[in-house]
Order: sequence, then structure tokens, then C-alpha cells
Amino acid sequence: MPKNSTKLIEGRDYTVSSGNIFADLGLPNPEDLLLRAQCVTAIDNAIREKKLTQAAAAKKLGIHQPDLSRLLGGQLRRYSLGRLLHFLIALDQDVTITVKSKKDKPKRVNFELHAAE
Repeated sequence: MPKNSTKLIEGRDYTVSSGNIFADLGLPNPEDLLLRAQCVTAIDNAIREKKLTQAAAAKKLGIHQPDLSRLLGGQLRRYSLGRLLHFLIALDQDVTITVKSKKDKPKRVNFELHAAE
């Protein structure tokens, strides 16, 4: 689908997302922001799955609870991708990074998280 195409349905204009809200908003480094947001979602899911309080999860991650709260609230820029990956590992998650030749495919980063066995 083209980036940010405008459609008309039932007399109303709306914009179709490109699939990356950060790109749609015109933010710099949208692929990086999307990947970090996906990591934070996986961190939140792992915390919920383990039924950890934010205080217990923060201790496991080596950060303060208010910092974890801000992270889960969407403040992504304070943490690098590497640090977020370390958080996932600290939460006993398996992280797999796959690098493939781009060929004719659009530039895109795919993120997959598999629960540790």
C-alpha cells in the first residue's frame, strides 16, 4: 500500500497508515522507533505473563520503578535498542535477530519474539 494514501469512504476522508505510526507522524528514525516500541510491547507482555509488579520487574531489569513506568508509558528515547534487548533477556525471553538480503523487498525491520522454553 502506498505511504499515507488518502481514501474516501461514506463521504469522509481518512488517511491509511503506512504501517509505521512514527513514519506517519514524520518523526526522525521511524524504523528505529517502531522496533523499540515493539520491544517495549514485548517487555510489557513478559511482565504481565510473569505476573510481576512494576517494582519487581524494575528490580529484575536493574532500573527504578518510575523509569519502568515511563518506559511502559511510551517514553522510548531514553533506552537504546540494545538495552531493551537486554531487558527482554532479563525477563527470560528468547530474542532472535535475523538479517536477510533486501533484494527487491522494501526496507523494513521485522521483529519476532519467542518465549523461552
